[in-house]
Amino acid sequence: MLARYHKCYTAAQVGGLRFCFLTTFYPPHNFGGDGIAIQRLARALSRLGHEITVVHDVDAYNLLRRGPPPASAADEPGIETIELRSRVGPLSPLLTHQLGTPVVQGARIRRLLADRRFDVIVYHNVSLVGGPGILGYGDAVKLYMAHEHWLICPMHVLWRHRRELCTGKQCLRCSIRHWRPPQLYRWSGFMESQLRHVHAFIAMSEFSRDKHKEFGFEPQMHVVPYFLADPEPRSATTSISPHRRPYFLFVGRLEKIKGLDEVVPLFRDYPDADLLVAGTGNHEPDLRSLARGIDRIRFVGAMSPNDLRTYYQHALAVIVPSICFETFGIVLIEAFQNRAPVIARRLGPFPELVETSGGGELFDTARELVAAMRRIQGDPGYRTKLADAGHRAYLEHYCESAVVPRFLDVVRGAALAAGRPQVAATLSRADQAARAR
Repeated sequence: MLARYHKCYTAAQVGGLRFCFLTTFYPPHNFGGDGIAIQRLARALSRLGHEITVVHDVDAYNLLRRGPPPASAADEPGIETIELRSRVGPLSPLLTHQLGTPVVQGARIRRLLADRRFDVIVYHNVSLVGGPGILGYGDAVKLYMAHEHWLICPMHVLWRHRRELCTGKQCLRCSIRHWRPPQLYRWSGFMESQLRHVHAFIAMSEFSRDKHKEFGFEPQMHVVPYFLADPEPRSATTSISPHRRPYFLFVGRLEKIKGLDEVVPLFRDYPDADLLVAGTGNHEPDLRSLARGIDRIRFVGAMSPNDLRTYYQHALAVIVPSICFETFGIVLIEAFQNRAPVIARRLGPFPELVETSGGGELFDTARELVAAMRRIQGDPGYRTKLADAGHRAYLEHYCESAVVPRFLDVVRGAALAAGRPQVAATLSRADQAARAR
């Protein structure tokens, strides 16, 4: 078994906690926003003086990726990344998927956790890096962050039979419809037995917490949302728009469950603005076919965060039409950060984000979506009001300095619940040192 290391420590780590993040995907070996969110949390903790080791499974990434592999790169100082690879390649995550335990990499991970004696282990997307079996590894304060609905759904997304929202478990038939072999361990009680090793569970939204409970997940879940970097001292709107006409913006993976199939046809009869689609994915060919002959739709591809910032800032609004149960909605708070209103489907966590922020509108039907588009485009003052409200919500609830203390409060409570008062005490000292810097 092979592992690649990237390590860079600074003196700031002295006196902090030693965190281990266990996750299937981590940049640059990741697909969606959850990997970036995990990296953002690792970097924030490192800046506070904690030592971070991230263990992720490159075999799992290679199993699912299309196109050439990304170049490996060192993370920021204070973060060590360990890339798990095996000589059997994709067979390793496939065995983990079926048996619910890290068959190939298990001894390597167990030895790593024993040798390093971490203070805190945080499990992220562990479905292919170790499954539920990995939750029993190591002796530390343990947290689980539910970036997806994997704890209650073999498909992670509560999208039943590839065609509808899941309103009740039909997991065996659903797995077959998704062309996935059923995970028989989910019917054995193995998952529940391994969850007992975890001292605290974190949901990304109140909706996701409630959905876990609805589907029979019994442990209490704390709610700690995703966050973005704190505002730069002199951040301002870029003066030049990246597009010559007024436009609405979609940002995300181009998959069926993201709901663009219902949005694209609307622009045949909406002459006043264009739709810019930022992202790539398996559903892109179908969407391009659907958009054929509609001159007001532009596919602009995947973009870096810096490039996206300009597109957010000049958009009339960001349309978020997902038809599945998301756990959060990073695109919404990215819009808020850049003073762009959102128009989101009244589904999942989106009402929670929009209604508490006042940063946009919700819709159920195509008619309601078009009406919201016309209101925002037709009244610049109204658009500004929504944009300002969303930006205030970002500053108060969804930036790093607002969210990371909430995460550390959960760590502190988990440490006390686990009978590790020394971990809570070390965390308090690190907090004091960080405030003094």
